Amino acid sequence: MKNPLSTAQITSLDSKGHKINIHPAEVSGFYRSVKNYLNVVLLIIFLLTPWTTINGQQTLLLDIKNREFYIFGFFLRAHNAPLIFLVLLAVTLGLAYVTSVWGRIWCGWTCPQTVFLDFVFRKIEFWVEGNYLKRIHSQKSEFNFKKLFQKSLKWSLFFLASSIIAHSFLSYFVGSYKYVHIINNGPSQHLWLFVATQLFTIVLLFNFGWFREQFCTIMCPYGRIQGLLLDENSMMVKYHKERNDCVNCNRCVVACPIGIDIRNGLQLECISCSACIDACDDIMTKVNKPTRLIEYRAINEKPVQPFKPRSLIYLSAVSISLVILTLNLLNLSHSEAFITRPKEAPFKAINQEIGTNHFIVHLSNQSLEEKKYEIQFNDTEKIKLLKTNTDIILKPKEFKTLHVFFEFNRLISDSEKNIKFSIQDTNDVQQFKKDFEVQLVRF
Repeated sequence: MKNPLSTAQITSLDSKGHKINIHPAEVSGFYRSVKNYLNVVLLIIFLLTPWTTINGQQTLLLDIKNREFYIFGFFLRAHNAPLIFLVLLAVTLGLAYVTSVWGRIWCGWTCPQTVFLDFVFRKIEFWVEGNYLKRIHSQKSEFNFKKLFQKSLKWSLFFLASSIIAHSFLSYFVGSYKYVHIINNGPSQHLWLFVATQLFTIVLLFNFGWFREQFCTIMCPYGRIQGLLLDENSMMVKYHKERNDCVNCNRCVVACPIGIDIRNGLQLECISCSACIDACDDIMTKVNKPTRLIEYRAINEKPVQPFKPRSLIYLSAVSISLVILTLNLLNLSHSEAFITRPKEAPFKAINQEIGTNHFIVHLSNQSLEEKKYEIQFNDTEKIKLLKTNTDIILKPKEFKTLHVFFEFNRLISDSEKNIKFSIQDTNDVQQFKKDFEVQLVRF
């Protein structure tokens, strides 16, 4: 199938590849109103989630340094990485499903790049420099004190906003309250984190202050592969050329945050943000013509099909990933244990008749509460567990190495050398009981 997207020259660059500063016009209308409410909700989610807790722990914390992950009440360690992979797989396939049906609705409505740029940085520009006409005039005017003051104030506020976003983002990986404690101690105590925060703030300042829409069209991998996910039934922002109602006011162009002309057809840069729809509806209302000259429609003019074959494949894959993830989370053990032999010789002779074997049990409490464990073994006349410390208490997230010794008669038969023992949670055996089968060594 032919790619429905135009690949003409990027509108944010001139013929020599130099960046063109885009100052989109402010619009009002149905979609803009919905977007304002949605942006408020998304900003709250993006910025405040690190400061919320579930069961006393941060709602979403990806502590890569300590290989600990708190995800909406679940505590995972590095060996639970397959579960994190399932989360990422479900999100990726979910985005593929949404794109195949509704086009780049994620880019124009919920992507953090769009939300922060549209509802934070462009708002700052409007408050400091005025509407888009004043901003264009300021850009072309000679440098004077007013321009210096406005630029200084704008970039100061840009830096403040970038710093807040950087701190909130890094809180997902450091821990919000730990981050505050680190800040109170001063940068000298945690120089690496201070440097990382400042560098990330500068990257955000560069992105939202200057690079902007070029991130979507040049760097974002999702923007580059959307052509593979779209087909004739996918929804896009579309101009109805056959209506012949356009009055060539150019309002849709000046309102576009990417700077494209939607009348030229579907284009790679379009992020389906709806700004041109509201802008055009406003003009159509003023000239007493029907609205929705530009609207969300399928490329082939047919009704959008959420359950077309390709989309069903994506949706099925998402469902399977979520079912597997849910089952694993429901059966997630709060403890882990495995056994190894010591580096030295495992057998030690006590006398001509009695010997011992040494085993090492590695036990970890992966829950957020204290746990008590015990080792279970049924002693026989020939084999006994040396009960030096069979009751073990582990604090939350604690890991211990247990040394287990078996004393046995050196004349035991080969069939008696294979023994079984277990370690279990004394308060909840059904939640955790690990069985081991080992072979005694004798010389």
